[in-house]
Amino acid sequence: MTQLHTPKASRNQETGRLSFTRKGLSSLNRATRSGPAGQGSGGCPPDEHSVGSVSPLGARARGRGGEGGWRVRSGGGATSWAGTCTFSVVPASKKTAKRTLLVTSATLLSAALTAPVPAFAAPKPTPSASPSVTPPAKMSTVGGERLGQAGTQVNLSDGVPVIPKDITARSWIVSDAESGDVLAAHNAHWRLAPASTLKMLFADTVLPKFPRTLKHKVTTAELADVGAGSSMVGIKEKETYTVHDLWLGVFLRSGNDAVHVLSHMNGGVGATVKEMNEHAEELQALDTNVVSPDGYDERGQVSSAYDLTLFARSGLQKKDFREYCSTVSAKFPGETKKDKKGKLVRGSFEIQNTNRLLAGDSDIPVYQGIAGVKNGNTTNAGATFTGVAERGGKVLLVTVMHPEKNEHNEVYKETARLLDWGFKAAGKVQPVGELVAPKGAEGSSAQPGSTDGADSGSDSGEAGGGDGSGKGDSSASPVANTTAGSTADEGGMGIALGIAGGVVVVLAGGAFLINRRWPLRRR
Repeated sequence: MTQLHTPKASRNQETGRLSFTRKGLSSLNRATRSGPAGQGSGGCPPDEHSVGSVSPLGARARGRGGEGGWRVRSGGGATSWAGTCTFSVVPASKKTAKRTLLVTSATLLSAALTAPVPAFAAPKPTPSASPSVTPPAKMSTVGGERLGQAGTQVNLSDGVPVIPKDITARSWIVSDAESGDVLAAHNAHWRLAPASTLKMLFADTVLPKFPRTLKHKVTTAELADVGAGSSMVGIKEKETYTVHDLWLGVFLRSGNDAVHVLSHMNGGVGATVKEMNEHAEELQALDTNVVSPDGYDERGQVSSAYDLTLFARSGLQKKDFREYCSTVSAKFPGETKKDKKGKLVRGSFEIQNTNRLLAGDSDIPVYQGIAGVKNGNTTNAGATFTGVAERGGKVLLVTVMHPEKNEHNEVYKETARLLDWGFKAAGKVQPVGELVAPKGAEGSSAQPGSTDGADSGSDSGEAGGGDGSGKGDSSASPVANTTAGSTADEGGMGIALGIAGGVVVVLAGGAFLINRRWPLRRR
């Protein structure tokens, strides 16, 4: 099995950055495109082994969708570091609720939550020898009855544009990131192999646990179980990296090596898988079964377009998650070697985000207002992608899984078409469902982090031909982004300001308000 994220390696070294700070948005410096060996510029975080050149956006140019699109170019610009967000998006489990650092945010959250509507979760199926090419007749109805129906679900009426005809994905969903309304969907709960989009759940689960300035020396054992053909960022054993470096490797290069190092720091791959499954269940992402934390094809590893959207929505409420998934390029620490004088030196190399709607490619422009989130591609699973974009005061999430059309960058092209449709239809089309709240938000009397033991599995998994298997349990669950080591850009909008009604989240030059109650409602 091979993970395919970069159609051409030479395109992996372009530079630029989507900034969440006012400073970054105002200092859009024009520069030229560099090749694979190109060196970016910019300041560094306070560590010689950290990635420093996370550059603001280059020149603003016409992108997809007309004037105001972002065309990312390489080049300079000072590094902008936003402050830490401590807003608690998901209630604490019994153990994590005891953390003194998180008591205040968890209390504020539980006081403002509303209960979601109970829904049917499809039963755990028995494994099959080969994946199905047709959606199952019975799928989960989490989020609404129509989301459990096969085929395209949309309420067409006067003034509502028709769904683009050239959408070939087996499953997709278009939703409003703020209200949680599902504007349209196609086989939203079809359980399919997620590939590296599953890293969104990994990040939402593990990212809050370690300060970004924490240094870690990599061991041989931590890289030993990385799957053959994995996408890699280039981590070397016996070298030291910061947690910040590792997360850039996860988000930009989809590095399975970075995922495995972080998993071992978190108690091991098995423990991390259990926590991810528990967190998915807490988010009511009941189509998901995690077997490998990096999304590598494994028998029984499945998710759905609906669940991947839940992961993105939860993650985007965390400052560090937003920063990493919107970073176009950065410098990554290289291997320590002797120079001509025999002195040990450690250089760096540039890495670029493999999200083509964010970084652009020869056949696809940067999408106007794009701000993440995560792509995935394996030989067995095909292409998957979840993207978030803001335009005209609307913030949309689109997830696309497994386009049948086998063309270069097809998953991004279909995502862009669905985003275009969503922005035209927003405010006109009646929703066909909703993105549900976490289980811990079911009521103030509910035990934070409690679950009802709902089963999940696969009706037609494509990860190695497998289907659903049992979920693991875990006593730990992330509550808030408590990452240390982030410094605030004075006056920057990158700080997610915790306010009485919600948090302000800045996306690619636009801001939207996320309330504390679920589903998220616009104020």
